[in-house]
Amino acid sequence: MNQPKVSIDRMGVHEAAWPTQVEIYDTTLRDGSQLEGISLTVDDKLRIAGQLDLLGVAYIEGGYPGANPKDDEFFERAKTELRLTTSKFVAFGSTRRPRGKVDSDNSLANLLAADTEVVCIVGKCWDYHVTEALGTTLDEGVAMVADSVAHLVAAGRRVFFDAEHFFDGFKRNPEFSLRVLEQAAIAGAEAVVLCDTNGGSLPPEVAQAAASVINHVDCGVGVHLHNDTGCGVANALAAVRAGASQVQGTINGYGERVGNCDLVPIMANLELKMGIRCLPEGRIARLTSVSHHIAELVNFNHDPQQPYVGASAFAHKAGLHTSALSRRSDAYEHVAPELVGNGTRIVVSEMAGRSTLAMKAKSLGLEIDGQVLGDVVETLKRLEHAGYHFEVADASLELLMRGAAGWEQPYFTLESFSVDMAHRSGTGARLWNDVAVDVETEAKVKVWVNGQRRIAVGEGNGPVNALDAAVRSALHNSYPQLDRVSLTDFKVRVLNTEEGTGAVTRVLLDSTNGERSWSTIGVSENIIEASWQALMDSLVYGLLISESAKNANL
Repeated sequence: MNQPKVSIDRMGVHEAAWPTQVEIYDTTLRDGSQLEGISLTVDDKLRIAGQLDLLGVAYIEGGYPGANPKDDEFFERAKTELRLTTSKFVAFGSTRRPRGKVDSDNSLANLLAADTEVVCIVGKCWDYHVTEALGTTLDEGVAMVADSVAHLVAAGRRVFFDAEHFFDGFKRNPEFSLRVLEQAAIAGAEAVVLCDTNGGSLPPEVAQAAASVINHVDCGVGVHLHNDTGCGVANALAAVRAGASQVQGTINGYGERVGNCDLVPIMANLELKMGIRCLPEGRIARLTSVSHHIAELVNFNHDPQQPYVGASAFAHKAGLHTSALSRRSDAYEHVAPELVGNGTRIVVSEMAGRSTLAMKAKSLGLEIDGQVLGDVVETLKRLEHAGYHFEVADASLELLMRGAAGWEQPYFTLESFSVDMAHRSGTGARLWNDVAVDVETEAKVKVWVNGQRRIAVGEGNGPVNALDAAVRSALHNSYPQLDRVSLTDFKVRVLNTEEGTGAVTRVLLDSTNGERSWSTIGVSENIIEASWQALMDSLVYGLLISESAKNANL
């Protein structure tokens, strides 16, 4: 990670300073897990690390050994269960304590016990924090860093030094901040990493500061950035333009407060826009699947508008756009979506014309033209006037278009369903106005499967849950693949509020089979009927794509 020295002018840095390769250091398992709402099990961490290795990031930071029982278990299990083929596993810790000794420091001892080839330690690089937070002298602050790095290097570890609050410290006292980094490098740090811990820096500041450090130290220089100004990705690219050769961040931008810099667009921009290698050859095409897979593992809905990998990143709705796309695929796409493992989507609404629907049909492999295409256009307009919204329910739209082309779902036929709710006061644990309430919900479905009539009953914590349980029970013996289909989100919207409780409701369901995600829709004055429509579309679509995947593998 030796860095070329760079020249700085009033516009920033010269392109000649760009490195030809950048190391991606992922801290999703530590910094990313600090995002409110994320709580990872040890098994989750092992699976996420496997996905990161599949993508090919250079370093995977596992966490803080010794900080808690979960991290202790993770590092212990990682020794035998984490089989990395591309990435290096990293243990994270801190420098020795003020006026302490390195050979009796618990944090350093835990780092060595983790038995990783690479360790990353964090230390103060802002004089204000040294004197006020640590309550020690600036000389001791420098010695804490230098002693700790030297101790770990002597024990045979590759060491990265995370310079906490570097950019704030550099603004206030650049001499002290550079002195800390200089001593870390002299002690044997392979790289010093400039941390924008408060996330308040802007790209010109990052570029200037990074260039100054590169000119000052004889080791690699990286950056660790947060997104509090919305500039996390821009700051990372500015640092690379200045010559930084390591970027620390998280997948999907998970992290404390508003998050860390998002490694997903950073990697895509480096490889596809700047010509800088940051992943092994061909791995950038795995970006979309890994991003979505990790979102599932942390139990967060994936952002449909995330650059490069979001479901809407290459979605086109306007007639002008889709018309141009039919002639030249690059007319309204800044890169080919296949490069990052994504794809073009044609979004259809009541504004769609025949050409848009024809493109959508072609993308689905459907033969629809002439009068049938015109009928679909009119049906779409009528349904959207009634409250359907197909641009957010691609799976329901596909089933509608397949039906227009003559396809009839062969999996099951509904005869009837019913839902029974019992509300009893004074018997349950749920309190309402200080009165104990017990609610029981039971659903019964009658369906025909392969010429056989099946009746099944399901219980749940509400009508949709009970209906889902009942229909799955009726279909399980014939379609065990439905076990992989699960609901990830359920939304209800009242469309004509002036009607009060008699209003038309729209139900949107998001579902996944662990590999693909899809959305379905139902609309009715009866919320249970609307939910049933969306639920049935979800299960039918899950069976359809399961069948398609099976046929593709034959």
